[in-house]
Amino acid sequence: MSATNPPPLAIEKHVEYIKTLGENKDDLQYHFTSHLRLNAIYWGLTALWMMGRQDALDKEELLQFVMSCWDEEAGAFGAHPGHDAHILGTLSGIQILVMHDALDRLDIPRVTSFLLGLQNSNGSFAGDRFGETDTRFLYCVVSALSLIGKLDLLDINKTVAHIVRCRNFDSGFGTSEGAETHAGQIFVCTAALAILGRLEEEVDQETLGWWLAERQLPNGGMNGRPEKLEDVCYSFWVLSSMSILRKLHWIDDEALTRFVLSAQDTEGGGIADRPGDMVDVFHTHFGLAGLSLLGYPGLVDIDPVYCMPADVIERKGLRKGWVALPRRTA
Repeated sequence: MSATNPPPLAIEKHVEYIKTLGENKDDLQYHFTSHLRLNAIYWGLTALWMMGRQDALDKEELLQFVMSCWDEEAGAFGAHPGHDAHILGTLSGIQILVMHDALDRLDIPRVTSFLLGLQNSNGSFAGDRFGETDTRFLYCVVSALSLIGKLDLLDINKTVAHIVRCRNFDSGFGTSEGAETHAGQIFVCTAALAILGRLEEEVDQETLGWWLAERQLPNGGMNGRPEKLEDVCYSFWVLSSMSILRKLHWIDDEALTRFVLSAQDTEGGGIADRPGDMVDVFHTHFGLAGLSLLGYPGLVDIDPVYCMPADVIERKGLRKGWVALPRRTA
């Protein structure tokens, strides 16, 4: 079908697609993507949760794999068994444990030490012991500390000061001080500020909301920067920030819904970056997250600050003041 009249969300196909990921461990592609394995499991599990099928994957098998990614020397998670610890794998591991109410398996003092040890003197955060910095890593540390109940140990003022230095004239944020504004970096910075309770005082919400709304293209899709192509993943990166800013009503939700639905594979399951391309679990997850924020019928609410099921975050008492569109019934 065309993008103007796309098929409805093929939930059962998407569930089956996610369930079969990683089954063929002899496939070269499986090994090429080992550096993303724990992230991919988080994407797949959260996608299933949004479709109300969180039990589609064996819980104990999943948790055993997560714990097999633990880097005993570092006290955190790598992306795959035998990989060095990194903040990206560590946050995904923590998110999976939280969703399955299994934080009792985590060495919280050690992982807390790992997380706090990633902060530099200027307030930025490295991803691992090799020292690359990025505002993504800052968000991951803030989110992880919040999820394990250790946010009070963070130097919040130093962390916020670094975020502010990464803010640009257009009210957006980049990967580092002076870097170009990008929708993904806007998400990590606004979400981090929301978790830290500093959103209202540090963000020009009207200007930033305008910049985000301008990311919608005539075909309904969102891009991450001016003059770039649309991509399904920005259905979350843009909408999450707009939801945190309570300005989700500023975009054409029907046009974006049609765009995301037109990018799904209704035969084999999964969602691609744009119509006609190959599907992957990354875009399947973020496409569903965007649809959830848009109130698509039959989906479970996603928390745009933590990118986790909203009921999980609410049970932990961590919900912030975001607003999604009302859940439609049909």
